Amino acid sequence: MRFVALALLATTAHGASAPALRLRGGATTKSSAVVAESGLTPASRCLSTRGGGVPSGVMSKVDVPLLSYFAFWYLGNYYYNIANKQCLKAAGGAAGFPMTIGVLQLGVGVLYALYMWAAPDSRSVPSVTKDDLVKMLPVGFCAMGAHCFSVFALSAGAVSFGQIVKAAEPAFAAVVSTAVYGKSISTAKWLALIPVIGGVVLASVKELDFAWSALIAACTANLFAAFKANENKKLMETPGLKDRIGSVGNQFALTTILSFLFGLPLLLAREGHKWSEFVSLFRSNSVISTNLFTSGLYFYLYNELATLTIKKTNAVTQSVANTAKRVIVIVGVALVLGESLAPIKLLGCAIGIGGVLLYSLIDKIVYG
Repeated sequence: MRFVALALLATTAHGASAPALRLRGGATTKSSAVVAESGLTPASRCLSTRGGGVPSGVMSKVDVPLLSYFAFWYLGNYYYNIANKQCLKAAGGAAGFPMTIGVLQLGVGVLYALYMWAAPDSRSVPSVTKDDLVKMLPVGFCAMGAHCFSVFALSAGAVSFGQIVKAAEPAFAAVVSTAVYGKSISTAKWLALIPVIGGVVLASVKELDFAWSALIAACTANLFAAFKANENKKLMETPGLKDRIGSVGNQFALTTILSFLFGLPLLLAREGHKWSEFVSLFRSNSVISTNLFTSGLYFYLYNELATLTIKKTNAVTQSVANTAKRVIVIVGVALVLGESLAPIKLLGCAIGIGGVLLYSLIDKIVYG
């Protein structure tokens, strides 16, 4: 199945940039040692040995693992949006079980994280303390809010519309950073927010699936995401925390576990009275059960890969990559799901996403 292929390929991509594998006794495996000594990734080694292949000078300039991260990040995001929407529609849309589906998607991520810790020679368990976990609570809560409100927004309206509104996240980040965390935003950045907001408004004018609930939920998700980014930055300034967590994968795993735990009481409060109805639908409708599992796995994998990608690139590359991802997801998902792509909506999308790219780069352009 697609999600199995994505999981295996993602693991392979991550391993391609890692050191030679070591067995429990500390010995290096033979195949990984050969790769390490040759200085080639498995992908480039394969290319260079098949009929002459690609010149080694060319391959040495191509970061194959990084390209793999980009590819699987985009694919994961794309398939997540499709599987998530199909699951939500089959379960009744906004009137169905969006909170239940959102929280259970986090639960799938928890199962994957626990598996990665339990599997031999896969991922070391973080050595965080009780105080570390307490400090991580705000990040976990904000991550839960950002995800669950995003799911609700996508249940109430078109995926393309929800993604366009979510592209306006820099506007919320700017307001939260200055008003709550006392950070300063340049005048150029404030001006760059005009096309971002204008694009969202323009895209909303002719939106056939427009719903105020979708707009409000997407904006709330942006607000949670803005708080999460600031809280995460504060968290990672804690002395020694990075060493105790151990890796990017562990950091995302811990955040997902906390998000899931925060989501459970809200699930019970909002949709707990319909739990037996959801269980019945889950058992009888394979569209719900299959897409719930795959969307949860896609969500976890693409977010972890996005974090790995961002850590290996500079700010400009990140900005361009995020912009390209939005365009691919909005257009691709709309075509697959048969959503409207009216010219005015596409124009608003282009202006809004172009504004986001400008916001990301404007300080370098203006101030050098």
